[in-house]
Amino acid sequence: MQICGNLGLFALGGAPAITGQNQVESTMSTNGDADATADDPKSGQGLGTFAGVFTPSILTILGIVLFLRLGYVIGGSGLERALIIIAIANAISILTSFSVAAISTNLRVKAGGDYYLISRTLGLGFGGAIGLVLFLAQAISVGFYCIGFAEVTAALFPPSNPMLVRAMAGSAVLGLGILAWLGSDWATRFQYVVMATMISALVLFTAGGLGAWNTNVLVSNWSYPTNGLSFGVAFAIFFPAVTGFTQGVSMSGDLANPSRSIPTGVFAAVALSIAVYFGCAFLLAGTVPGPILQADYLAMKRVALFGPMIDAGVIAATLSSALASFMGAPRILQSLARDDILPIVKPFAQGAGPSENPQRAVLLTAAIAAGVVVLGDLNLIASVVSMFFLISYGLLNYATYYEARAQSPSFRPTFRLYHPYVGLAGAVVCLGAMLAIDIAAGVAAAAILFGIYQYLELRAAPARWADSRRSHHLQEARRHLLAAAAGEEHPRDWRPQLLVFSDSSQRRHRLLQFAGWIEGRSGLTTVVRVLEGEGIEASRHRATALEELTADIKEGAFTAFPLVVAGEDVDQTISAVVQSAGIGPVRANTVIVNWSAGSSSLMAPLGAQRFSRNLRTAFGIGCNLIILDADAGEWQTLDTAEAKDRVIDVWWRPSKTGELMLLLAHLVTRSEGWQNARIRVLARPKNDENDEDLTERLTATLEEYRVDAEVIVSDVTADDIAQHSGESSLVFLPFAIRGPRFYGPTGEEVTGLLPSLPIVALVMAAQDVDLGADPDKEEDEEEDDGQGDAVESDEQPASDAARPPK
Repeated sequence: MQICGNLGLFALGGAPAITGQNQVESTMSTNGDADATADDPKSGQGLGTFAGVFTPSILTILGIVLFLRLGYVIGGSGLERALIIIAIANAISILTSFSVAAISTNLRVKAGGDYYLISRTLGLGFGGAIGLVLFLAQAISVGFYCIGFAEVTAALFPPSNPMLVRAMAGSAVLGLGILAWLGSDWATRFQYVVMATMISALVLFTAGGLGAWNTNVLVSNWSYPTNGLSFGVAFAIFFPAVTGFTQGVSMSGDLANPSRSIPTGVFAAVALSIAVYFGCAFLLAGTVPGPILQADYLAMKRVALFGPMIDAGVIAATLSSALASFMGAPRILQSLARDDILPIVKPFAQGAGPSENPQRAVLLTAAIAAGVVVLGDLNLIASVVSMFFLISYGLLNYATYYEARAQSPSFRPTFRLYHPYVGLAGAVVCLGAMLAIDIAAGVAAAAILFGIYQYLELRAAPARWADSRRSHHLQEARRHLLAAAAGEEHPRDWRPQLLVFSDSSQRRHRLLQFAGWIEGRSGLTTVVRVLEGEGIEASRHRATALEELTADIKEGAFTAFPLVVAGEDVDQTISAVVQSAGIGPVRANTVIVNWSAGSSSLMAPLGAQRFSRNLRTAFGIGCNLIILDADAGEWQTLDTAEAKDRVIDVWWRPSKTGELMLLLAHLVTRSEGWQNARIRVLARPKNDENDEDLTERLTATLEEYRVDAEVIVSDVTADDIAQHSGESSLVFLPFAIRGPRFYGPTGEEVTGLLPSLPIVALVMAAQDVDLGADPDKEEDEEEDDGQGDAVESDEQPASDAARPPK
């Protein structure tokens, strides 16, 4: 039988309704305390993968399109073309799922869903724009779904009329509004009722389809029919079916293990939905003739063993999706209001009760939904709203691509199966889908979004572009430096900005290669030579030295900038360089030198006292210190070793130096030849813990920091260090300075330890890199025992200068 005409809303207008459930589950928990806010990301009770990610995702994907439009698409396109449409539509789900898994395991996602992810990655301009239009799309979706519910229900009790449909739709808006006003406790329970209903409907349909299978019918439905649907129209009708897989993003703040539950739950829901849609497509095509599929939206009812169960599935799908939008839209608006993006929405920041239920936003959502019910046929608006959801998926993909390509040290998702071009491909496919579904609606949606973005940014576009490529890069560098300087500094922004002091051309190549490793393609390196002297003669020497540095950098293909400075007093010149190096927000934060071994020179022809004094000066200015000990033989051994056999050792202690060494080791694995290297964290238990406690504690720390490393328990003596790290590829050791002497983690001078080790990087941190920094907090208080971050004066006793681990 033919359902009333307004169900055409689910053709081009179905996307907002189907995807309307995108946000409701972001605030649900098993006990029904649903109102997690941006200020309280841990209001959930530790949901697992099934309840927190899989269930809300699969309920949204297996919605009304499955029951009412899948058969219509097959009848109007033929099974062959329908399968292609299903595959292309699901490609968007798969690609976006990869992006969602990557970005959601790199951040603690709080209330706001897509808005939160996009705003914290691309800024409040894009985030605010997508958040506002998604709120409107969700609110309109409530009205659309209530109309769909009323039409399906009214068709079951003929005769029907438009006024009865609107009355039933209005009653649904009122009833669902009351549930949303009271909170999400009932909504949480309702999802399991919906799941049971849908499973029953699909089981009865599958049983009936297998019993009525006819290969001849399948063959007749395979080809494109006469006067069938165009590919674009058929795709537009089906596409809303594959949406709804982003619930896990919003749920991650309430999950017991987000990094595991989100990838597992999202991919499981997408995989199962693909199997269901392909299976149902074959069953419909093999049991119902094409003309009937085109004429009867409830063709599944003809196949199922118990037809009324399909009606129950349709009603459950419409009501659950409407309630989902009713729960999700207010929370998006509340998140926007609490971020204080638009003054007009500020009143909606207030919540009610201990769960901060957004009751004011619920009232606005109900008013918008009621307006949709009163107006009735809104196909044009529905098409534009559909584009908003598609744009949100495109921006999610692009945001992940943008974050990954930025090469930030803070991008360390625990989901490993991701490549930046996956996000880019997802964004491109979303753009293509917009063009295929409705070009006019896509342009209108993009124009609205861009207008809001421009308003939120409150700034004009760049005045002009330079003509040449180099001028373009210089202009972009200037623009980005000014933009970075205007923003507030945050620990997540930390990147290695290196000052490499090198006076020996023979050892410079190794020093620059090492600097390239720890730079991790995310920072900048400046190689420095300091000359003693003034006047014309010093200028000539300076020019010659600069040419030599430039040639060395070019010969080794290093990503470094040369700097040669001359001064009458070398010590003062070095201090001036360390203090002034950089531009704007890009300031030097780490000094790297070669180990002098007491004989060769560093930073100039300096003795041991001058060498240590200049290092202490750099540390006092606020620069981290790294001393590289690597001779030609050790370097040759490393070059001949298989890349897969390389091992990086970090001798850990809970301090700023420990965190810096761990981050540097991670950055090294970004470099060519180190991608498959193993990181080992070696540490000694505290006095009150055993080996198992230490392993468990450090493993938890590494998981929190999102650094893949192996924990090894060891004592910290010269023999232990030599035994464990003697055959490693690269060793990071903390050190301290007293006078001209350098002390390692054993409390003894490093001069006796270094000969028994391979390439060693002695590290002392002056800055806190804060590996566990939250994007919404300026800084977190971390335990620091103060070990390893020590520079002592000459008057202090040696026992205080080198403090061995306890």
